[in-house]
Amino acid sequence: MLYEIFNAVGPVASIRVCRDSVKRKSLGYAYVNFRNVEDAEKALDTLNYSSIRGRSCRIMWSQRDPSGRKGIPGNIYVKNLDDLSIDNKALFDTFSLFGSIVSCKVASSPEGKSYGYGFVHYETDEAAQQAVERVNGMQIGEKTVLVSRLVKREERTPASVTEYTNLYVKGFPDDWDEDKLREERAGQVRAHQGKRAEDRQAGPQDGLRGLRDDGGCPEVRRGDPLPT
Repeated sequence: MLYEIFNAVGPVASIRVCRDSVKRKSLGYAYVNFRNVEDAEKALDTLNYSSIRGRSCRIMWSQRDPSGRKGIPGNIYVKNLDDLSIDNKALFDTFSLFGSIVSCKVASSPEGKSYGYGFVHYETDEAAQQAVERVNGMQIGEKTVLVSRLVKREERTPASVTEYTNLYVKGFPDDWDEDKLREERAGQVRAHQGKRAEDRQAGPQDGLRGLRDDGGCPEVRRGDPLPT
């Protein structure tokens, strides 16, 4: 199928679908080698983000050295995307106005549902900065997007809180009650939040508890965000 799609653009020398070395299952990406550079450029322009078997495919120039791509500083982060109208192609069309894009994608679930944020990687840092200045706060679709420079995890400023007294506990035996949980817990417990008796009767206990030590932190309840 890939050969038929790309050979329609120009003569293809070879195609290699990358597979798991053990199960031989496709890893979801491939390399296409055209006989002419012009045909490769045409495929990039005409087939990028086209649908192949119901999935939007992303096409970019192959770089044998991944550090070369990672070393390009023009990465930006886009959040609060309209999950109904903004897909990979719409994101690309919006941000390609500011410079050549190395890669562009909307984060999504395996079923294709958008998580509401995405990433754009420019060839130059100048293009990325211009995109941040021009698009941040702009309405795209039905939402106002927020655009910023992508900061690597190791370069982020650490949180000001250095000590947490909240614990999230799961997987303990079904017959443990709150007294048993307190007995097994080291230290003084000031507050706890567990599954109620009526909830346990409705279904199997999932073994979730929030505990609080003498540290002044509020108790953890189901659905509360946990510190990272």
